[in-house]
Amino acid sequence: MICGLFSNMAAGAQKLAVSLLFVLGGVLSFPLGQERKDTVTCGYESCHATKPDMLNVHLVPHTHDDVGWLKTVDQYFYGDRNDIQHAGVQYILDSVVDQLLKNPDRRFIYVETAFFYRWWKRQDSGMQQTVKQLVNEGRLEFVNGGWCMSDEATTHYSAVIDQMTIGLRFLNETFGACGRPRVAWHIDPFGHAREHASMFAQMGYDGFFFGRLDYQDRDRRMMAKEQELLWRASDSLTPPVADLFTGILPNGYNPPEGFCWDQSCNDPPIRDDPDLEDYNVDDVVKRFVAIAENQALVYKTNHIIMTMGSDFQYENANLWYKNLDKLIRYVNGLQSNGSKVNVLYSTPSCYLQELHRANLTWALKTDDFFPYADSAHDFWTGYFTSRPALKRYERISNSNLQTCNQLEVLGGPVSRKGPFGEGDSQTLKKAMAVAQHHDAVSGTEKQHVANDYARKLADGWQHCQVLVSNSLAALSGSSSQRIYCDNLNISVCPLTASSKKFSVSVYNPLARPVTWPVRLPVNGTAYTVSDANGKPVDCQVVPVSKATQDVRRNRGFAVNELVFQVQAPPLGYSTYSVSLLQDGSRPASTQHRTPTVIQNKFLKVTFDPDTGLLSSLSNLETQQSIKLAQNFYWYNASAGNNFLSIQPSGAYIFRPNSSTPFIISSTAKTESIQGSVVQEVRQWFSPWVSQVVRLYADSRALELEWTVGPVPIDDSLGKEVITRLDTSIQTGEYFYTDSNGREILQRKKDFRPTWQLRQSEPVAGNYYPVNSRAFIKDDVDQLTVVTDRSQGGGSIRNGSLEIMLHRRLLYDDVRGVAEPLNETSDIFPEGLVVRGRLLLSLDRPPHAADAHRPLAQEVVLQPLLTFTDGDLNPNTRLEFSGLQAALPPAVHLLTLSQWDKDSVLLRLEHQFQSWESKVNSRPVTVNLQKLFSTLDVLGVSELNLSANQWKDEMKRFDWTPQKGTGRSNPSLSSL
Repeated sequence: MICGLFSNMAAGAQKLAVSLLFVLGGVLSFPLGQERKDTVTCGYESCHATKPDMLNVHLVPHTHDDVGWLKTVDQYFYGDRNDIQHAGVQYILDSVVDQLLKNPDRRFIYVETAFFYRWWKRQDSGMQQTVKQLVNEGRLEFVNGGWCMSDEATTHYSAVIDQMTIGLRFLNETFGACGRPRVAWHIDPFGHAREHASMFAQMGYDGFFFGRLDYQDRDRRMMAKEQELLWRASDSLTPPVADLFTGILPNGYNPPEGFCWDQSCNDPPIRDDPDLEDYNVDDVVKRFVAIAENQALVYKTNHIIMTMGSDFQYENANLWYKNLDKLIRYVNGLQSNGSKVNVLYSTPSCYLQELHRANLTWALKTDDFFPYADSAHDFWTGYFTSRPALKRYERISNSNLQTCNQLEVLGGPVSRKGPFGEGDSQTLKKAMAVAQHHDAVSGTEKQHVANDYARKLADGWQHCQVLVSNSLAALSGSSSQRIYCDNLNISVCPLTASSKKFSVSVYNPLARPVTWPVRLPVNGTAYTVSDANGKPVDCQVVPVSKATQDVRRNRGFAVNELVFQVQAPPLGYSTYSVSLLQDGSRPASTQHRTPTVIQNKFLKVTFDPDTGLLSSLSNLETQQSIKLAQNFYWYNASAGNNFLSIQPSGAYIFRPNSSTPFIISSTAKTESIQGSVVQEVRQWFSPWVSQVVRLYADSRALELEWTVGPVPIDDSLGKEVITRLDTSIQTGEYFYTDSNGREILQRKKDFRPTWQLRQSEPVAGNYYPVNSRAFIKDDVDQLTVVTDRSQGGGSIRNGSLEIMLHRRLLYDDVRGVAEPLNETSDIFPEGLVVRGRLLLSLDRPPHAADAHRPLAQEVVLQPLLTFTDGDLNPNTRLEFSGLQAALPPAVHLLTLSQWDKDSVLLRLEHQFQSWESKVNSRPVTVNLQKLFSTLDVLGVSELNLSANQWKDEMKRFDWTPQKGTGRSNPSLSSL
């Protein structure tokens, strides 16, 4: 055990969070990685022998089981709604286990722990013991092992780590070391993020396999035999910490053409009775050998892999295995006649082991695999924005989950069972884990499935609310009922709108103090606000905007909003008291002319008085000023046309029928609000697009709160709505986006770092995922845009940055979902209305990260507000911090979660890249003994990132990159 002082930063390098188990009041006893006492031959030891002088064909029986897509996760598990898609995961696992027992040579891999966990709970002890034996013998092997196979474009790294942890923990506790996957397996996500590869490396995986990459990239890699490579997935971590061997599968994740033997397939079985007319063994063997030899031409070793399975296959596993057994027997039977093809049952890890044994050098890659296109006009960049409301709800749910996890630790056992009943964090953990699936937060599922994801998140939050209330009651000494207002973004909170006296408790999940604007719906015109020390707080009453009244559709009755700034301590709460001074619904005074300037002590924002639009932004501290024009536009979506074979835009694909977007309005109707807390310019561009430009008194960021919808569809094509920021910054066709909310990558228009791009879609082909921020810069100025959800964006023109906000489409893009992305609901029958925020900061490039790093964390982990009606108990503790002192600015507390009765999982991370800050990219030392205010740290043990292996026992394959391959990291090239 490591006790006392602990440094998790290597000199001069960023390090992603490590997982720590704190021992609270006892000795750590979790049997991490513990093996069964009986003989086990799992993992690499269970691999079948290969033949060094032959072409070894590794057949990998597998199923790809989406955790929701065309059907909900529940429907998929049980096999319900087969009128939509025939799929029943429980039957797949039943059938596979039965068939594995019939032949010890057979192998099968399973991926989605969310499904396996459900199935496992329903088995009796005899079946569980049988499955454990199959796992111990390596006949059933888990790959990837997360709760789901997460999306890589629209997920935040913190949620990905959580969903991997929950899945891998179940496998670890159930099967010990034999349940630990050696290989990451992302066969279906639509492009691949560098940060995912970095996380997988730090989770201890030896390799990573996927199925989809840009068709031009694949063509070049096939010719160069570079479909297997070494991915250097961080520019801050010292190699090989974030190096990950990566293999691109030959057929996506499907079997070779003509060799699919599932009940869902139509390929003929192997007919091996020579007395029958339709005997086809010779033909099958000939075709298979030809396919294998052709595949070997574009790979580097005498080993190739074939994925024998596909979506929800093996429900009747006998069909597959009976034919695979014959295929292996008959192809290998030719070896006696001189054939050099050897076929065997295998797994991705066994295949990986053979590649490692080859001891070759491998091409090096340092960028990512975005954007993905499967042909010239089919760029899968629309899903970066699809279902923007679900994307925002997932991000809010992640923030709520982290708060729930933290308060479960800080409040102690009473959090789970206290004055408000029994609460838990597990329901929301599992709902959030499912939401990371590549057809969930991605927005590429059917509408009823999207509704189900949202319902599960809401149900999980209800369980967490009980836990949060119990914890805050224990910490504050008050068991007064707490009210949660989840619709504050549309000015709905019945308590604040009707009460004459109430308190608001602000819990801050960050490990540093935060200042946060609070906007509460009210009906009075004057209020007093006091902080936890009884000191008055400056406040302001503003009228609810017309856009908000339209959005909330009679769900709220407040006519005004009470605005004030709160301050909350690190990992703690502060309580504010609010009292009505003047009743009545008279709105606060507004001006209907556009001011030419709004400013505070940090920023100055100017508007064009003729158009009502933004015209410039200045940083008063650094004496910077840029021209800044911002407006809203829409791309006309391409429509399907069978005669012309036109690819339409859809849930996955973004394909505008013109590279020039249509402006919604060249002017905006405006009204302005001036006050001591906030200044606002409210802009109306059309009946379906409005915005509030907002500057708080103490803020270094300008807020743009946009409202878009219902998007009109009168043109029968569909619209893809963007906001565009046009500046005087000299970008030279470069811009920058984050990777899963973490490291920054440089992008260049019409350019790919690893191949010569033939650009066929000048807009869609230049769109990238924007998970938490994007920026443009030159030598003098950097404009950073922090987003409140994952969105797509690009820099189509020099000095410009555009973010896609909303999509409404009338055609399916023929990628499987079979439904247009046309969201409506009972509340919005005319079409979905979406609201969101962009935060803009202007800084000098060498110092910009010092502002945008903490700003983005504030948006991801926002304070949680809880409300109490009436007077507080005089003995109530009004302020609390779980830390003895705030963590340094460079250090982010990523995870604080109860692990078991006596231990806590803690992850700390250095949140700055090695090159981006002269101050905050330096190493930092954290004293764990002095970290918490209420927890006694008796011991600490270090784990890998996914908390399923002791860090000092994590040993991975070493790989050697080719000299002169790859390129210096894009993010450094212009600094």
